[in-house]
Amino acid sequence: MKIAVTGGTGFVGSHVVNALLRAGHEPRVLARNPDAARSRFNRPVPVAAGDVSDAASLERAFSGCDAVVHLVGIINESEGLSFDAVHRQGTENVVGAMQRTGVRRLLHMSAMGSAPDAPSEYGRTKAAGEEAARRSGLEATVLRPSIVFGPGDGFVTLLAKIVRLNPLFIPVIGPGTVRFMPVSVREVAGIFAAALEKPETAGKTFEVGGPETLTMDEIYREIAAALGKPRKRLVHFPLWYGRILAAALSVLPNPPLTRDQLRSLSRDNVGDVAATADVFGAPAVRFADGIREYVRPRSTHDARIGI
Repeated sequence: MKIAVTGGTGFVGSHVVNALLRAGHEPRVLARNPDAARSRFNRPVPVAAGDVSDAASLERAFSGCDAVVHLVGIINESEGLSFDAVHRQGTENVVGAMQRTGVRRLLHMSAMGSAPDAPSEYGRTKAAGEEAARRSGLEATVLRPSIVFGPGDGFVTLLAKIVRLNPLFIPVIGPGTVRFMPVSVREVAGIFAAALEKPETAGKTFEVGGPETLTMDEIYREIAAALGKPRKRLVHFPLWYGRILAAALSVLPNPPLTRDQLRSLSRDNVGDVAATADVFGAPAVRFADGIREYVRPRSTHDARIGI
């Protein structure tokens, strides 16, 4: 099948594109910078110039395709790039371009915990994007992963940096009791590729989580263990302190902590994954095992050669 992929150059997207290639499909990636995008993949992939805010570029990219995999999302807002513009409006633009070009099959990536009453703007706009996909009249499958981990992620890599840079203790914002279902990026990508072969999944929504539920404290402990620091103490800071820190960091172009992210810590990021396991098989990679391939202690030799 010929598959147009939005967000195909991102962390999850590059794995999805490679999974589509392995499955024998012909992905076409939409990218704002086509030349840079081509270097992201294991073998040559057609790249179409454009983005989800440009309806004409979407129509050009989707023309002649059998399906669209819509993965575009942001975790931080920036000037001229809001959650609503990307998650809701962007999805509405994708749906409209599909309708005009006659492409019927849509795989839409949302996020576990998305809801109209979600505490974060991220979660509310992701829910609005889901609604746009569902009411489109297209053959749409919505996939809602929990925290996705793997080489090149922005979650575990950031937390590992926090563990490394604080020699005496691990600072945790909030009580550390919020629960997640971390899932391997390779298994998420495999589910996207498999969904294309399962037309019966059209019109359905699937929660995608890993084989275990972990609190934020447990996630930090697993990362510390992978770094060879299993006995490092966790020190919890109140959410009001986190809000002050997030406000101070907001002047950075890509802040590591935002007030919107802090709002998401008021609700568990878990879901019912039974239906997903029935259709696609249950993800099997445990968090502790998966992160060890890219999170490791820095040895003296590593430091000397600048790794």
